[in-house]
Amino acid sequence: MKSIAQIAAGLPGYDPQALSADDVLRFLSSLAEPVQDRVELPLFDALGRVLAADVVSPVDVPPHDNSAMDGYAFDGAQLAAGTALGLKVVGTALAGKAWQGTVQAGECVKIMTGAIMPAGLDTVVPQEFVSMEGGRITLPAQLLKPGDNRRLRGEDLRQGRPALLKGELLTPARLGLAASLGLRTVTTWRPLRVAYFSTGDEILSLGEPPREGAVYDSNRYTVFGMLRRLGCEVLDLGVVRDDPALLEAAFARAAEQADAIITSGGVSAGEADFTKTMMKKLGDVAFWKIAMRPGRPMAVGRIIKGASNSNGRFAAGPPQGETAPSGGSEPHEVGSVGAILFGLPGNPVAVMVTFLAFVRPALLQMMGCSASAAPLLKARSLEHIRKKPGRTEYQRGTVSTAADGSLQVKTTGNQGSGVLSSMAQANGLIVLPHGLGSVAPGDEVNVMMFDGVL
Repeated sequence: MKSIAQIAAGLPGYDPQALSADDVLRFLSSLAEPVQDRVELPLFDALGRVLAADVVSPVDVPPHDNSAMDGYAFDGAQLAAGTALGLKVVGTALAGKAWQGTVQAGECVKIMTGAIMPAGLDTVVPQEFVSMEGGRITLPAQLLKPGDNRRLRGEDLRQGRPALLKGELLTPARLGLAASLGLRTVTTWRPLRVAYFSTGDEILSLGEPPREGAVYDSNRYTVFGMLRRLGCEVLDLGVVRDDPALLEAAFARAAEQADAIITSGGVSAGEADFTKTMMKKLGDVAFWKIAMRPGRPMAVGRIIKGASNSNGRFAAGPPQGETAPSGGSEPHEVGSVGAILFGLPGNPVAVMVTFLAFVRPALLQMMGCSASAAPLLKARSLEHIRKKPGRTEYQRGTVSTAADGSLQVKTTGNQGSGVLSSMAQANGLIVLPHGLGSVAPGDEVNVMMFDGVL
């Protein structure tokens, strides 16, 4: 396990006061270590989990040559260029059992989709393409070639070969694929357990009356939603006031019970330094200024398990009147050293952007997922977007389809880091890379879509 200093030494030109988004991703890739505990799960419980071993097919899929559609099966060698073909129908092959008859030259079998191809037959003509009279069908000339509309044994999956790979996220399609092999269970990595809390005396919990200078806590709910979408177990520690003992107890509990800790607030320059002081006291932590917008301040590192001498003043769980999200029921051993820390800024949009850009890929890597980077789509900008080179910008945008079928995008307007309504209106982030300047209408830009994430 590398220390923060060792990871930093591996990044040429590392400057925590002016860190590029690409360097942040490289740093976190070295920091995030995958879980090691495996769990055998029934398929219905495995959605969203990450495979801990290859799924090897015990059978060929399909298990036999079969018809791809309803129609008539025959020997394709009888097809001749430029000539219609007439065939006598001698039986019907149904799905679920083999047809037992034999077929001679000039004959065919009516066949249903999925039915086993009778011996000696290799081609199927769809029923809507033939004319029938007196128990005979006629195929138009040049309609088919030998082998058309036949599914071959094992063309989808071969017995003994991997059907799904270790590190793949179990999507609905992959669950269906595992089920098609007759498998009742799969081996997955256990879910991550992530603790999170908001910091600051100005934060109101839901149910508290408004007061001057205070704001209701939205960050815990957006972070909760993003973690749940990711398949993490969540430990909500509520709002922690700017009190050293309370902060120490919160970090201690989180490091004891979770694989990762997410905080919001308390890492910006000029803020009360209780949070940063406690991070330094209890762990190996770096404080960054990232060349990005929105965002910029971020703390990363590890909170060491057992490093606290907390007197237990922290009341576990969310504030009175709020309900904590239920965690998973599977007992598991979290990291023996402690928990990886992600200290995010306090502004609501900055929290969501830094989570999507940096924390989410790191958590996916910790989950054992082989594909952690969010795919970027190309879209044409509908407007001028001002930007200076030297920082990565993540602007809230709305992607739509143009008349020609291409993607187009426009911003949601006010891009202030406290304007949460614009995040709710957007369906993606316009990602403007570090070296890019202003964007002109019609220029192509990268977009990180929210679908399945937010």
